[in-house]
Amino acid sequence: MFKTKNLSPKQLSLLTALFLSVPIAAGFYVVESSFLFATITFIVIFIGSYFLIQFVLEWFIYRKIKLIYKFIYQTKANKREETYYKYILPQKGIDEVRADVEKWAEQRSAEIEILKNNEAYRKEFLQNLAHEFKTPIFAIQGYIDTLLDGAMENPQTCKKFLENSARNVDRMVNLLKDLDEISKLESGEQPLYKENFIIQDLIREVFETLSIKTAKQEIKCSIKKGCEAPPISVFADKEKIRQVLNNLIVNATKYGKFGGSIVASIYQTDGEHVLIEISDDGIGIAEEHLSRIFERFYRTDRGRSRNVGGTGLGLAICKHIIEAHHQTIHVRSKLDVGTTIGFTLDRKKE
Repeated sequence: MFKTKNLSPKQLSLLTALFLSVPIAAGFYVVESSFLFATITFIVIFIGSYFLIQFVLEWFIYRKIKLIYKFIYQTKANKREETYYKYILPQKGIDEVRADVEKWAEQRSAEIEILKNNEAYRKEFLQNLAHEFKTPIFAIQGYIDTLLDGAMENPQTCKKFLENSARNVDRMVNLLKDLDEISKLESGEQPLYKENFIIQDLIREVFETLSIKTAKQEIKCSIKKGCEAPPISVFADKEKIRQVLNNLIVNATKYGKFGGSIVASIYQTDGEHVLIEISDDGIGIAEEHLSRIFERFYRTDRGRSRNVGGTGLGLAICKHIIEAHHQTIHVRSKLDVGTTIGFTLDRKKE
């Protein structure tokens, strides 16, 4: 027994030949009144129509279907595909072929959607990149033009304009360095030098390094109570994780409130991973921006001001470093309450 919903070419040929031969043989039996003649007629018509129909299906219809599959694969068939076309494809029912084509169409649709999103992202990235470079370049151009127009005669003005130009040059240099680092992280050109180290000690070092910046805002930095001990060792690139912590704490300082706090938390999530979170009680991030804050140059509306400085690549670099470690980074935030950014690392390797 076979299901009529999903027939193979041979089954379809057999069924069609049967439908043809039975009524014809029955007609000859009625006319000739000879069971033997009717039986011979049934056998001849059944065999002949079976092979004819099978030939039409497999060599005509499936020849067209093979072209569809070749179009799907878009390559010259290798030995494996030739075997598939010769032995497996003819055994498939039309519904199975349709399902394959529908699956391919869905994949193509998904690929096209990804390409559209990537194109939109590329355009936005280029616009942001042009904007980030345009601001310091125009500033430098303005200072130089002013100096050439006679401002060099005034030593104080000359010194001030040159200092401003130098700051804008430094901004472009930092921007290029950050872009270069992201490119190397993406391409894998920047290897990771993993080692075991105590994460609480590294956090304290970063707090100490940034103490001058946080002191200006009277921000108190600390490790959450209960997370200071026992010491937790992780296995990662220490300098890269130092950079991640530095970027997160600098961001928390920029967008934190005066007299606020920055708190680091460390949790052992399971036997293999450690979760590190940096929390502040600053301005927070609106929910619609949370999914995009790790994009290059992306700034929320409330953080658009260039007065806070930076290249707009800090969080993007953090994301690439953590992903290079095959770990995850996430964010939780609420406006006027604060922001928490966390990431996971592997536990100490013996």
